[in-house]
Amino acid sequence: MSKILIVDDELGIREMLSDILSDEGHTVYAADSAEAARVFVLQEKFDLILLDIWMPDTDGITLLKEWGQRKMLHCPIVMMSGHGTIENAVEATRFGALSFLEKPISMQKLLSTVEHALVVGQRQNTLARYQVHKEEEPESATPVLQHIDKLPVLQVPGTNFTLDFNRPLKELRDDFEKAYLSCLMSHENCQMTKVARHAGLERTHLYRKLKLLNLGIPRQSAENRHSTKNSEST
Repeated sequence: MSKILIVDDELGIREMLSDILSDEGHTVYAADSAEAARVFVLQEKFDLILLDIWMPDTDGITLLKEWGQRKMLHCPIVMMSGHGTIENAVEATRFGALSFLEKPISMQKLLSTVEHALVVGQRQNTLARYQVHKEEEPESATPVLQHIDKLPVLQVPGTNFTLDFNRPLKELRDDFEKAYLSCLMSHENCQMTKVARHAGLERTHLYRKLKLLNLGIPRQSAENRHSTKNSEST
């Protein structure tokens, strides 16, 4: 399974999260301070980091900025806080955090957030493994990525979306979310309950995100519309 680092100065929080995630089969490490987290990140490669914002030595957002500046953000990071605000969440996202968990954290919310973050991390690692213009490939081979202004462009299979790494991060993040949700809706045959579950989102949150992204729900074919309705009702 995955290697997860929990960074929180509260012993009770560390133990609770460790127990839940260990029961799910993950290998869990726990740091009680930013300094301990720095040591872990230098020594281990993690699939996910759960990072508390309010810590006595260095706050989580400052540590997040530090890792970003040192190019050490190699996995998704989910921020945690018992005094969270929208401003905290926005700031954390701006510096590289994937999402935000507000304490007290329910088991269901924890597991769905962790599952979603690990999926995102796996896809990011897959993209990172692509090599642009491999010298060993024959000239006739069609590269998945191509250079535009020295940065790659990826055509997402099965969609009309292209991830252009020359664009600003905010725009690229929106493109990724559009491509991701479009693939999910196609894969789940527009059964939005399943799409929401797969994406780790509440159904109302999913519809709100689709609206914000100006992403419509594809029409279902007549022959599967009835089966989809019965499936969602169950």
